Amino acid sequence: MVEIPTPSVVVRVEGAVARVVLSRPEKRNAFDEALIDGIDAAFARLSADHAVRVIVLEGEGKAFCAGADLEWMKSQATATLEQNAVSARRMADMFDRISRAPQAVIAKVHGAALGGGAGLVAVADIAVASDTAQIGYTEARLGILPAVISPYVIAKIGPGHARRWFVTGSRMAAHEALRIGLVHAVVAEAELESAVMRFAFEVLQCGPEAVAACKDMVEAVAGAMTIAATTEDGLDVLKDFTAARIAEARVSPEGQEGMRAFLEKRKPRWAE
Repeated sequence: MVEIPTPSVVVRVEGAVARVVLSRPEKRNAFDEALIDGIDAAFARLSADHAVRVIVLEGEGKAFCAGADLEWMKSQATATLEQNAVSARRMADMFDRISRAPQAVIAKVHGAALGGGAGLVAVADIAVASDTAQIGYTEARLGILPAVISPYVIAKIGPGHARRWFVTGSRMAAHEALRIGLVHAVVAEAELESAVMRFAFEVLQCGPEAVAACKDMVEAVAGAMTIAATTEDGLDVLKDFTAARIAEARVSPEGQEGMRAFLEKRKPRWAE
């Protein structure tokens, strides 16, 4: 195991699975500038590591991530508009870094996941929550907005559910998060680690290049579907795009290996 500690984030790499651990348990892993920078740096490094195929995002202590740190919020309240814009852009860049990681990102959610912490749940490819977890987009109760995280939340649960949770700022139970598609599994807290690893094992049965391409395709197709609904030739553009992507995958080395393995009734090389 390789472990890389920073003041706020610990990265542990065990073979093909890496863990990005938010490590401010005394603050319930609440965001400040150091935590934002630590997460961004961790995902930048892991995104470039082709040996890593799954990234588990988790929090140390009693909470996954309880939103914004109180002292950090005080500094933002007294900052200028320009200073706030710079700070918000840093956080937006961090979320974009997570979203664009070529590996599958699994959020391991326990305790509170509030504000930006609930954004981390939304940006993950797979989210597994304990049955006692509480998730909330609570910004409106502070007179502010879940703006930076909104693209990921709306993409995950749709505008209807987003409106309900954004305008009330209330917390949802884990099973409600499962019902609306924000998380993909809810288990007892004692089973959380094994559930996360079951998802990780499933990802490791897939071609790593295919996983990265699937993530890119989902984002591109979601955008193309919006265009297709509003332009005359949009549907043809979408058909051409998706046909080209599968054609490219079929003739790629990884696609060829996967199809050969299936026909030869053996595991592909990445799943050995």
